[in-house]
Amino acid sequence: MDSFGASLLPAFLKLRGRRVLLVGGGPVAAGKLESLLTAGADVTVVAPEVRPEIESRNVRIERRAFEPSDLDGAWWIVAAAPPEVNREVLAAAEDRRIFVNAVDDPAHATAYAGGVERRDGVTIAISTHGRAPALAGLLREAIDAYLPVDLKTWMAAADAARASWKQRGVPMERRRPMLLEVLNRLYDRAEDREPESESPQ
Repeated sequence: MDSFGASLLPAFLKLRGRRVLLVGGGPVAAGKLESLLTAGADVTVVAPEVRPEIESRNVRIERRAFEPSDLDGAWWIVAAAPPEVNREVLAAAEDRRIFVNAVDDPAHATAYAGGVERRDGVTIAISTHGRAPALAGLLREAIDAYLPVDLKTWMAAADAARASWKQRGVPMERRRPMLLEVLNRLYDRAEDREPESESPQ
């Protein structure tokens, strides 16, 4: 079991085309399905009963109880079932060395999905070790309010700078201060383009 005092290793998963198992067919599972499909995951849902909003999506559905063999070939597991079922999922996943995100059930999870903000190619995720998902959501909204409105321009500048640095062999430790200079120049040029206001007569 996880200790809330232990450090977590943040990671972002490439799930496109990879098999993901979603255990559960209720509203909690439905809430998690959209992010999995957005990531391009190949989702299989296992649950005795499945909500219509899950049935209407492009996923495989097995209307039955969870079986350990359901994990075969899976890259990622989302357990959105009652705690007793999540416990079975975790035990089977531990044997196979697969991480489990148990929704709002940290005792049966080995991975936590954070509050996520996505904008213009930037993804920010916040974790509370599974203890306070609502707090993670509030913090995500606060960070969103402080992100620059021209973040897309920042990303384009960072892409161009990185390509140049890699070609020139610029060490990683030098790139952050150099990027700050690049971004500052964006605003310097913007100020130069602004027309001067007329002086009062």
